Formats: sequence, structure tokens, C-alpha cells
Amino acid sequence: MAIQAIIFDMDGVLADSEPLWNDIDAVFLRNFDIDYRGEHKLHVMGKSFPLSSQFYKEHYKLELPITELVKLRTEAAREVYATQIVLFDHVPQVLKKLHESHWRIGLATSTVRECALPMLERHDIKKYFHKITTGDEVERGKPYPDIYLRAASKLNIEPANILVVEDSPAGIEAGQCAGMRVAAIPDRRIDGIDELVKNANFILDGIQDLPELVETL
Repeated sequence: MAIQAIIFDMDGVLADSEPLWNDIDAVFLRNFDIDYRGEHKLHVMGKSFPLSSQFYKEHYKLELPITELVKLRTEAAREVYATQIVLFDHVPQVLKKLHESHWRIGLATSTVRECALPMLERHDIKKYFHKITTGDEVERGKPYPDIYLRAASKLNIEPANILVVEDSPAGIEAGQCAGMRVAAIPDRRIDGIDELVKNANFILDGIQDLPELVETL
């Protein structure tokens, strides 16, 4: 079926935030006197705040409930998203080109709204998205398909007519389980990432290759 809409993940696709998540989670886990150095990055990459918090709760045997852990992790992330995170090269230009070409464009990010929106507004790219869906809108985060199904419903486009752009194994699984095709942009700074994203329908070297791809679908 012909593609009618494109739904982007944010972290690792538009925003170069993944390297900073080790620092964010280090601040978060410092609340429990844990010296974290990013050793569990692949366990939480691309996943929702509740699922990531659940992992840390189980791994470190934390006593606080998930809701409280999510609050602490959000506090650690908020300032970083508001002031530090930058976009990957070509992101504004690609979004502008797709928008001007009349594609329906959505965002489906595991990041909570209070962190995601300030970052999008600071970089002046929020205007390119017809609909934005954040991790706090769904009960089950990636790799479950819920966030992509909700984003499709907001756009009023059938899942089969949507291309998802992702970087993480959890996000690829979520998009495909939602019945969508997925283009992966692997972050090759991560060891073994090509193997982890091999199940995507398409693999791109960078977001600058996306406009050419969508014209063929």
C-alpha cells in the first residue's frame, strides 16, 4: 500500500539524546546511591519511562513504586531536554521538505511530554508535526505497538499506509507490531547496532536519505 504518513521516533532519530541518557540515568540512580556508568543502556534504549524504571527497579531491587521512579527519572531528564540536547544534522531541512511535500507527519516518542515539547520548541521543529504522541499517553510503551497505533489514530491514517522512522530495536518492534513499515537509522556509535536493527524493513545511513526513500513507496 502507498505511504500516506510518516511517524518519527524522537530520541536517536531527530534528537541526538542517546549519549546523554547515560548521564540522565546516572543522576536518577544517584538517588539510591548507585554509581551508574551506562552499563545497562541497551536494556532501556527506546523504551518508555515506566518500562525503563521497571527494569531499574528489578535490577537494583529499588523499593519505590514505579510511579515515583518515573517522577524521579523525569526530573533528571527535564533540564537536559530543555537546554542541552541537539538535533542531528539535516533534521530541520528534511522535516521542512517533507512538510512542504504535503506528507502527514507524526511524532511518537517514549519520552514524556514535559521533556519532549520544550526540546521541539527550542529547535523550532514542533511546527512540522501534524500530531505529537508522547510516552505518557499510553499504558504500554515500546516495544508494544500502542504508541504507534495511537499516533496513527490521531493522524486518521491506516497503519498499513504509514512509514515509521526508528533507531532502536524496541521501536522497530513496536512499529512492525502496529502493522507499519519501519525505516531504521542506526546509531553506529553503539557497538553491534547493525545486528540489533536488522529486522527493519529499510536501513538508512542518515535522515537525509529519507525523502528519496518515501518517494519510492
